[in-house]
Amino acid sequence: MLAVSVTEAGRAMARRLPFEHIHGDAGATIRSRWADVDGFVLLVATGAAVRIVAPLLADKRLDPAVVCVDEAGRFAVALCGGHAGGGNDLARRVAALLDAQPVVTTASDSAGRAGLDMLPGFVACGDVAAVSAALLDGFPIAVDNARNWPLPPVLADARSRTAAPADVGPAVVVTDGIVEPRTGQLVLRPPSLVVGVGCSLGAPPGELAALMGMALADAGLSADSVAEVATIDRRRHEPALLALALPLRTFPAQQLAAVGVPNPSAVVAAAVGTASVAEAAALLAAGTGAELVVAKRASATATVAVARRRGPRGRLSVVGLGPGSPRHRTPAADQAVRSADLVIGYGPYVEQCADLLGPHHEVVRSPIGQEVVRARQALVEAALGRAVALVCSGDAGVYAMAAVTLELAPVVAPDVDINVVPGVTAALAAASLLGAPLGHDHASISLSDLLTPWDAIEKRLQAAAQADLVVSLYNPRSRGRPWQLEAAVAILARHRPSTTPVGVVTDAGRPGQTVTVSTIGALQPDEVGMTTVVIVGSSTSILPGGRMVTPRGYKG
Repeated sequence: MLAVSVTEAGRAMARRLPFEHIHGDAGATIRSRWADVDGFVLLVATGAAVRIVAPLLADKRLDPAVVCVDEAGRFAVALCGGHAGGGNDLARRVAALLDAQPVVTTASDSAGRAGLDMLPGFVACGDVAAVSAALLDGFPIAVDNARNWPLPPVLADARSRTAAPADVGPAVVVTDGIVEPRTGQLVLRPPSLVVGVGCSLGAPPGELAALMGMALADAGLSADSVAEVATIDRRRHEPALLALALPLRTFPAQQLAAVGVPNPSAVVAAAVGTASVAEAAALLAAGTGAELVVAKRASATATVAVARRRGPRGRLSVVGLGPGSPRHRTPAADQAVRSADLVIGYGPYVEQCADLLGPHHEVVRSPIGQEVVRARQALVEAALGRAVALVCSGDAGVYAMAAVTLELAPVVAPDVDINVVPGVTAALAAASLLGAPLGHDHASISLSDLLTPWDAIEKRLQAAAQADLVVSLYNPRSRGRPWQLEAAVAILARHRPSTTPVGVVTDAGRPGQTVTVSTIGALQPDEVGMTTVVIVGSSTSILPGGRMVTPRGYKG
């Protein structure tokens, strides 16, 4: 992403964006960088932007996204590349970073609907414009979904369903087969196919790609529906497999050997410990109820087979959103939320990622204290084949939702793929504001005794105090728990001087953020609440230049 400014006000705003920034001649910059930038944020008037960009536009699927921000920083306008180029998402992201209002004029977004060419999990081709217009105008849409692949909510509004699309009129065909769409017809390719691959060491990448392409074409299957490639684990680093640029899943030989296949090979069994690699890997990765639609085909150095999934393979991302500001959210977290079709979380945490939510999302907000309910719901929905993002503040694995979700998963949804997306946790956000208090060994301890008995918390505090560790105190104080912070500080104070620095950070990275440096002897517990992190230094922590630092002892 590239931000381009021409005024001092624009330059100041550009510095708040985590993008490359060029200040000066906007026209020359845009023309010279048009081919190598995914998106432009132009801090110039829309009229000027239109005059510069218009001659460069060629194909909405290939052109970069362009977003304009006004001089006062009030609006982030998706100028072009809305869906295909990611302009709408970029406008929302820039608006969140600048505390501005995103302006998105794409018809489907304005109507609160997902764009048919951007439905998560599908590849669209054909007459997207005609079918989208008919859907927005309320006309009947014929839907041919012969294999009953689960469809997104936007298509539930179609006025009629038929076994096959009408000869004329708007229609949607959901298929992994090769179909040439007619005028007024949209074809959606579901991620229904898995290609199993066996190959020799050093197999030529071109040979494997050609073999896979021929196998799919001869079976009348679209390469756009290939969701992943599967093989034996000993081939996970083969260049030929990596060159396919598809998600790769690997299995050990003993797991593949347990899969019944129509074409086992004694030669393969003797060589790698399983009678089948390509067919077994395809069926295993495609999941329960899968069918082998292309039996193994071989070339000199490779073998491929294709299996069809019975339905979508669900996935669950447990996403750490960081302390609050979009500036501290990772790109992986952004992607996990954007690509989900269901987002679940405690209400304030869902609002924390509101700029990532679009018309295609279903959102479930739940109250505090229902962590197990949230985790169970996320797992159940993912087991039904949905892409789910379970969001939480900070890091998903630190006093958040990852632990309870992974605890429940083997019982509730053992076959669901779970991805834990890390985030900046409260202690790290607070430490960065204080200086470098975690520069040496440290511990994090929650003072909440709602789930952990106080005597266990007390033992951990005593051990950290005796070890002279810097301690980050989470959940330090609330109306219902007003005494634990003082008790904790008293334990730590027995093992370090009263002048030991203590950092107190409330609402790190959020509006109203406060940062205070005190000492063990002078700490005021009344200034601490549930959104505060208290970092108590070790005996070696110091305050050079007013910043809290725990030296590691570097020499030089």
